[in-house]
Amino acid sequence: MAERFEAWSKVAGLDLVRYGTTADAEEIRDTAVAQPLLVSAGLAAATSLFGDLATAADTADAVAGHSVGEFTAAGITGVLTPEEALSLVAERGRGMAEASAAADTGMTAVLGGDRDEVLAALAAAGLTAANDNGSGQIVAAGTAEQLAAFAENPPARARLRPLSVAGAFHTEHMAPAVQRVQEAARGAAPADPRTRLLTNRDGSVVASGRDYLDLLVSQISSPVRWDACTATLADLGVSALIELPPAGTLAGLAKRALRGVETLAVKTPDDLDRARELVAEHAGTTAASEGRSR
Repeated sequence: MAERFEAWSKVAGLDLVRYGTTADAEEIRDTAVAQPLLVSAGLAAATSLFGDLATAADTADAVAGHSVGEFTAAGITGVLTPEEALSLVAERGRGMAEASAAADTGMTAVLGGDRDEVLAALAAAGLTAANDNGSGQIVAAGTAEQLAAFAENPPARARLRPLSVAGAFHTEHMAPAVQRVQEAARGAAPADPRTRLLTNRDGSVVASGRDYLDLLVSQISSPVRWDACTATLADLGVSALIELPPAGTLAGLAKRALRGVETLAVKTPDDLDRARELVAEHAGTTAASEGRSR
C-alpha cells in the first residue's frame, strides 16, 4: 500500500502519505488537499476490503458516492482508474479552492423543520439547497450575506449549523472549477461501470461511463441529491451498506432512512474484518444484483 500511495501522490501532485499521517488539521482543511486525500483514503480502503479494485465491482451490488466521494465510486466501479480519479479530483480541489477564494461564500446545515418550508425559505433567501441529504438534513449554500440574513429568520422548528468549509460548493459559485475540470477530463477514457452506479444528480443508476464522467464534472456546481440516492438504494433492495473512510455521516443517515438495512462505517483498519463479513453475507442477495450488466 505504501508504494501505491507514493504513486498516487505523484498523480495528485501532493504528498498524500504526509497529509494522511503527520499533517495538522489546518493543512488538510485546505480544499485542494482535502479532496484528493479523501478519495485516496476511500480507494485504499476499498482495495483492502476487496483485495483488488479490479474485482471490487464484481462483488458490490451497488455503489454510490456523496459529492467528492463520487470520484471514489468511479474508481471502484471501473469508470476511471484510480490514477484518473485522483488526477481529476486534484484539479477539482484546486479549482474549487480558487473559486472559493474569489468570493465570500459558505454553507450552513439546516436540521429539522418541514422540508417544503425549508426549501421555500432557502429560495426566498437566494440560497441553494446544495446538499439534500434526506432524514431532515439540507445544506444551504450561498454568499456570507445571504447566509447571515437566513440565520436571522430561520424556518420554523429548524436548527442551523454553520459548516467549516471554504465556500459554497455545488452552487453557481463553483462555475470556474467546472470549466477547469472539464478541460482536464477531456483526456480521460471512461469505461462503463461494472456494477450499479448511482449519480448525485437525481439518484438514478448510470450505465454509461461517459455519462457518469460528464455528471462528475457538472456536479461541482449542481446540488447533491443524496436523498434520491437513498431512495434508489431502497428500491434496489439493498440489505447492507458499507461506508468507506472518512466514514460515519452517511451510515448515520442510512440508519434513519433505510430501516432494517445493516450499516457499517469503516473508520479504522479494525473495521475491515466486519466489512468483509458483511460482503460475504449480503453480496448478490439483493434485487440490485439481478441481471447485473457501497
